[in-house]
Amino acid sequence: MCSRSCALSVAAAYGILVLVFQDGVGRGLIGASSGGIESFMPMFLFVILFGLSMDYHVFIISRIREAFDRGMSTDEAVAHGIKITAGVVTSAAVVMVLVFSVFVTSSFDLLKQFGVGLAAAILIDATIIRAVLLPASMKLLGDWNWYLPSWLEWLPRVGVEPAREPVPEPRAPEAPAASAPG
Repeated sequence: MCSRSCALSVAAAYGILVLVFQDGVGRGLIGASSGGIESFMPMFLFVILFGLSMDYHVFIISRIREAFDRGMSTDEAVAHGIKITAGVVTSAAVVMVLVFSVFVTSSFDLLKQFGVGLAAAILIDATIIRAVLLPASMKLLGDWNWYLPSWLEWLPRVGVEPAREPVPEPRAPEAPAASAPG
């Protein structure tokens, strides 16, 4: 699932790069020449985007799995996981899209391609992939999300410990009340 969702956002970014830098759509807006896409740019973008996409994915799926392990149904866990991670993922994506969009103002086509490719892929990944496709596919799969084939049973199981009740701290003995002379 992780590699497929990453592939979708990377493929969309490649498509946008081709549309802008080879077909010329919007080229005048960003001031790009008609030189085409740099030969190393697809691999370069893939490496960076794969890392960023996996980071988002692991963060969201970890929260969903923790909720499932605490007794929520898969549907409830997905809703809970998406809800508690949405602010962090969206904020990080907005910052990265803005930062990478600044590269479009450069006078070098190489930096323009870098900025357009990364900004488009992150925007697509954080909105369409993480906010729509991930929860929809997990809801459709239901409990199959947590299926582990028998030949992988040797893998260690990592789980969330149940919450423990806080242990009260021992109190210091109280000093005896002084008696009044009488």
